[in-house]
Amino acid sequence: MPRDAGPGPVGRVRDWLDERGKAAWIVAMILGFIAFWPIGLAILAYMIWSKRMFGCSKRSHHHHRRYHSTPTGNTAFDTYREETLKRLEDEHSEFMDFLQKLREAKDKAEFDQFMEQRDTKSEQ
Repeated sequence: MPRDAGPGPVGRVRDWLDERGKAAWIVAMILGFIAFWPIGLAILAYMIWSKRMFGCSKRSHHHHRRYHSTPTGNTAFDTYREETLKRLEDEHSEFMDFLQKLREAKDKAEFDQFMEQRDTKSEQ
């Protein structure tokens, strides 16, 4: 198998679960216990060891590059590829920050609406 083939099946499952959050890891652990208890125990141990159990599973996209590639020998293409991947990673990071700000704004709007309703009820 070539070195640049990407993560194996275990890595793909890990990435898939990471994309879905801590709840997916917990469901996988419970299903592992139901299917065969050592599997559930192994998933629990991995969750604790990798700090996924305590909410630290999100890898920082600002400091770690997601994509690694081996040089092709064509320096112009390699430079173009690296610049394109860097731009995409930056755009992804900006988009994730934008989504976070949207969530925070929505939460604030819902909270403000709740407070207004509460104030209206207390005045009556």
